[in-house]
Amino acid sequence: MRIFVTGASGHIGSAVVPELIKAGHSVTGLARSDSSAATLEVWGAEPLRGTIDDLDLLRSAAAASGGVIHLAFKHEAMRTGDMTGAVAADLRAIETMLDALAGTGKPFVGTSGTLLLAMAAPGRTGTEADSLPGGGRADAENLVVATASRGVRTSVIRLPPTVHSSLDHHGFIPTLIGFARAKGVSGYVGDGTSRWPAGHTLDAAHLYRLALESAPAGSRLHAVGDEGVPFKEIAAAIGRNLNVPVVTVAREDAAEQFSFLGDFVQLDNPTSSEATQSLLGWKPEHPGLIADLDEGHYFNG
Repeated sequence: MRIFVTGASGHIGSAVVPELIKAGHSVTGLARSDSSAATLEVWGAEPLRGTIDDLDLLRSAAAASGGVIHLAFKHEAMRTGDMTGAVAADLRAIETMLDALAGTGKPFVGTSGTLLLAMAAPGRTGTEADSLPGGGRADAENLVVATASRGVRTSVIRLPPTVHSSLDHHGFIPTLIGFARAKGVSGYVGDGTSRWPAGHTLDAAHLYRLALESAPAGSRLHAVGDEGVPFKEIAAAIGRNLNVPVVTVAREDAAEQFSFLGDFVQLDNPTSSEATQSLLGWKPEHPGLIADLDEGHYFNG
């Protein structure tokens, strides 16, 4: 099957594209730069130069494909404070590609995040059945799920805030490590009991392929291995690998230590993937977050 992948040369894409090709699929990957295009060619994919703002390009690429995996997101805009703009661009891109696939029965796999479950399922472990009525990235997630009624075999993979591996160079874990290096301490907020789910990049890539090939229309899926790692344990692992003190940070000082992640690090987000595992026969096989941190690759260089 010819698959169109946005965000094809990014962190998740760098595992998804080889996973698809190894399974016998061919890949057209959206590439924002010459270097990204060259990387895709090395992997055996066909690069298509453009961005998620090129709506005509997205429309034609989706229509020409046998299915779509949408990984791209304007992470740079999010980091500089324009989350609203990033979410709006993502929604426009999704609408465009879904319109191109309407009535075809082809698969479309979108991407969301488990952090929305901190609000959808407060005080308990979030499941695939939990959702928000709207707002932020929930609008895009709900659109993808609803478009199953228009003849597209849609599914959404919710990624945990920590998708980790040696392929992860710009995610939340490298960012937290950067903060700890800059401040000379590895911090956690309050008592550090807020929990973050986590998943290995290679396990997530395998789930994207399974979703593309067989997820029922309208599925919400969780790429979660660790249901909830206390943030104090994450801080401790970073501290011992950097050989810096591990300290508590007052809530009012969270933005000073964690910048744009000041609110996120305080979210309690335990998340189950039990339903996903049962539905698709998917099982996380790679190291959990703390074991992966202690392998040391995040701290080299």
